[in-house]
Amino acid sequence: MLMGMLAAGGMETLADGVREPDEDNPRGYHELEQVKQLDNGGDSAWVAGARGKCVKVISFLLRHLPVGEHYKIVFVRRNLQEVLASQRRMLERRGEHPGDVGDPQMEQMFAAHLSRVERELAERDNCEVLYVEHRTVINSPRTVAEEVSRFLDGRPDVDRMAEAVDPRLYRNRAGSESGPPPQGHPAG
Repeated sequence: MLMGMLAAGGMETLADGVREPDEDNPRGYHELEQVKQLDNGGDSAWVAGARGKCVKVISFLLRHLPVGEHYKIVFVRRNLQEVLASQRRMLERRGEHPGDVGDPQMEQMFAAHLSRVERELAERDNCEVLYVEHRTVINSPRTVAEEVSRFLDGRPDVDRMAEAVDPRLYRNRAGSESGPPPQGHPAG
């Protein structure tokens, strides 16, 4: 969702289209396969060429961003029950066994991971981080668009970013499909 907002706002986003839009992400994944190689010693020379552009990096890979660059990270926090419900449904739609996805222990592990990532980012001199809440993006897209635009030195267009948010795509809610998710769980 956020990558779509940034693209709509006029920011250049790096994506290769390897993962095409599907039922889980009808507007696409906005991913770059090279990012997935950060944790296993893959070539990271592409990072220098990404200066001034937007790249989606999942929380598990942030610690592997090369030290010699400066990063402005917009970190989306989401209710962990929603994250896990989304993952479970995606795996089920693909015909894959979801395993422990959705298990309370898995939720605790993700929460611990996210706390560690936040601490690590706070300790890195080359990272500036803006945390935004997924639910706030859905409920108040203009407010978040203004925040993100300020963080990115006014580069993205606020109106176009806010218009890119489609609340109908907010389908995987914790608790039930139709009710609002419970509060109190950080997510990324």
